[in-house]
Amino acid sequence: MVSRFSLILTVAIPLPSQTPLTLEEAVRRSLENYPSIRFSQEQSNAAAAAIRLARTAYLPKVDGLAQINRATRNNVYGMLLPQSVIPPISGPPNPNNDATNVWGTAIGFLVSWEPYDFGLRQAQVDAASAARRSADATLERTRFEVSVATADAYLTILAAQQTAEAARAAVSRAKVFDQSVGALVNAGLRPGAEGARARAELALADTQLIQAEEAIAVAKASLGQYVGSGVSLQLDPGRLFADAAVLESASAAALAHPALKEQQTQIDESKARQRILGRSYFPKLNGQAAVYARGTGANPDFTTGGAASGLGPNIHNWGIGFSVSLPIMDYASLRVKKEIESARERSESARYDLYKRELESRLDKARAQLEGARRVAANLPVQLEAARAAETQASARYRAGLGTIPEVAEAQRLLTQTEIDESLARLGVWRALLSVAAAQGDLQPFLQAARR
Repeated sequence: MVSRFSLILTVAIPLPSQTPLTLEEAVRRSLENYPSIRFSQEQSNAAAAAIRLARTAYLPKVDGLAQINRATRNNVYGMLLPQSVIPPISGPPNPNNDATNVWGTAIGFLVSWEPYDFGLRQAQVDAASAARRSADATLERTRFEVSVATADAYLTILAAQQTAEAARAAVSRAKVFDQSVGALVNAGLRPGAEGARARAELALADTQLIQAEEAIAVAKASLGQYVGSGVSLQLDPGRLFADAAVLESASAAALAHPALKEQQTQIDESKARQRILGRSYFPKLNGQAAVYARGTGANPDFTTGGAASGLGPNIHNWGIGFSVSLPIMDYASLRVKKEIESARERSESARYDLYKRELESRLDKARAQLEGARRVAANLPVQLEAARAAETQASARYRAGLGTIPEVAEAQRLLTQTEIDESLARLGVWRALLSVAAAQGDLQPFLQAARR
């Protein structure tokens, strides 16, 4: 029996860690696990590879060819326009049109290199680099948005938990009051209708508690979406229930927002594409070198060799030269493409101005909400004290036969709502601070202030 019990202990699966989850840890886990961040990261990796691809344009181009064929050798005078259907035949015209066929082979290499390109290749590298910066900016913006969403979900759970605590206190008061009214009704000192009203108030308090617990479950599901499965959602609020006046984040400017940085990279990328188009009409200068060998079973006197003649290359050549090409008719299309890209640049610039104005407005609204939240948090302790006094007095008047049950119910509801408001007031300040940080584009000061 001892050995069997030991085996059970050996294979037992340990329970997951129940270490409380801090706000900073939740944000860190979301940055590690959320799929949209991995997607943006791979987009950045692809953009980095595109830079390396653009730089390969500086390398020489080497083409190799090898072929073997068995074909007739009938050739004619005359021009044939460029096409890709009829294979060309080299050599003089054959006076006889017959089906004699011979072997033909060819092998060769062509090296091409563009020593000077009027800045086209560098413009292409710059465009790829601009695309990489744009992808990096998108990744930064995605990380920031996920961080803000995670912090907001974290605060939502804390708010739901505070609401549930106030709802539990309301249930406890409603139970005590229901018992008191029930005793008075049973003693014949109060009508039975008041007992029914007390039970209705208790049921209402229970309903509010159920709704608060449901809100906690929903909020935890939202946070779990970001931090991933297998993470304990028992929260460590740190300083989030402390005085939120410890943080004043109104000194930063909204111009540092990741969304603005991302939009600026879109403008830079459009300018880079315009530079490519501006250098696409210059002549293309190519140095070329070729070495090749051909074999054929056909002789210059129109006779043919043996059965294996032409299976191996027997004529060798090499050449070196320089070529210049100019896409003469591409000027009109390139000009239109530049106009299109210029319009896109102006569009992206207008969007940048729009984002900037929206962020500035959002920051002003967040600062106004922060000021209001701080004033509400400072006023609620006075309101809570008055609500408690009112509930105590209403209950005492009812027991003394001087008050009515609606007065007690109204006082208890006011106390419950005030307790909820007071418990959420400090979180409301922190939520306003989060809105300020979200508009400014920097979450680190907020996270540092929330540490225990």
